[in-house]
Amino acid sequence: MGVVILDGSTVKSFVADEAAFARGVDERFAALDLNGDGVLSRAELRRALETFRLFESHFGAEVITPSSEVATLYDSIFEQFDTDHSGSIDRNEFREEMKKIMLAIADGLGSSPVQMVMDDENSLLQEAVDLEAKKMAVLTGSGKDDVKG
Repeated sequence: MGVVILDGSTVKSFVADEAAFARGVDERFAALDLNGDGVLSRAELRRALETFRLFESHFGAEVITPSSEVATLYDSIFEQFDTDHSGSIDRNEFREEMKKIMLAIADGLGSSPVQMVMDDENSLLQEAVDLEAKKMAVLTGSGKDDVKG
């Protein structure tokens, strides 16, 4: 777990670096593609979404969300990613939706720096911060060995 400072430009810069962004998103796609068939099924995406624990509590109070609501939400998210309506999500569909999500996060962050606690060193936001740190190290000519790569 670590604390980072970022703003929308950090995230936008990461998304604009096509190679870095594709590498980061493709790593996540591969981790979600449990059977290695090159596409995400509803079950694989649902398993990933369940790790976010979105329905376990509401501002610290335990709540029970009806399973029909949970299923509807997961189906809606799947349909958003499955842009060609093939019944599975390929790498390009996943990459495009993740790009939209990251740009929405960037817009939400705006230009004011915010401090965030990162509990997942493998998150795309952490990769955005790391990429910016590497670029800054190159510009200043210092700290290359101190930057996480």
